[in-house]
Amino acid sequence: MMEHLLDEYTQCNALSDQDARLKLGLGIGAILICTSSTTLFSPIFIAVSMAAITVGIAKIPMRLYLALLTIPISFSLTSGIVILFTGGGGAALVSLPIPPGITLTVTTGSANLAILLIARTFGGMCALYFIALTTPITEIFSIMHSLRLPSSLIDLSMLIYHFIFVLIGEAISIHTAQVLRHGYDTFRNKLQSLGMLAAMLFIRAWQQGEDLLTVMDARCYDGRLDLGEDHARPGILAVTLVLVYLSVCIGIAYLTASMRIF
Repeated sequence: MMEHLLDEYTQCNALSDQDARLKLGLGIGAILICTSSTTLFSPIFIAVSMAAITVGIAKIPMRLYLALLTIPISFSLTSGIVILFTGGGGAALVSLPIPPGITLTVTTGSANLAILLIARTFGGMCALYFIALTTPITEIFSIMHSLRLPSSLIDLSMLIYHFIFVLIGEAISIHTAQVLRHGYDTFRNKLQSLGMLAAMLFIRAWQQGEDLLTVMDARCYDGRLDLGEDHARPGILAVTLVLVYLSVCIGIAYLTASMRIF
């Protein structure tokens, strides 16, 4: 399952011995800079540098990283195309007449906005993948606990994380069984198979939840999942490098705030 694959890389990557709080601060800081940048230059720098850190320094396989990047690339390009023809103002760049009597116009404002959206999404996802592929989820929950966040929020987050992959695994198993039985050969069969998949997925998820509750009760669960807080102090060099990197990203965003492509 993908859960075990990601957990394996978060435990065995070249940055696994670095402090989780430092990696989390680097990733979240890069995401915030991406979302607040008014031009594409800082998000592009963050995307390229984060990809280089994740693949080159953390030693995450390139094939896995590119496969994960296809997800944000697909929906960012789709959203960018929509904004390209619907948003912004300024001078017209391209006009596409389509019947009956409708003209789709690309303006300088819509082009800049679409490019900015794609750059922000790409940069933010590269920063998010840096966190997801180098930091074990248990350490993230431990940091949340050390920050004195409500224990109910942390417990719910842990259960949601677990059941996301439970649902994905069950859905893949059911779908594979249906495909082997020619359940998607015709349109009618597709509708019936999708309905059965949704129904069985609900039942399987309910059963998995009941089984998990039984196991937790057998282990004297009292409404709280305890987490360790053994965090080593990050090195001065590592902290300095993170601060310098974020400062460079902020500087690029500030210096290019008035620059536009069109």
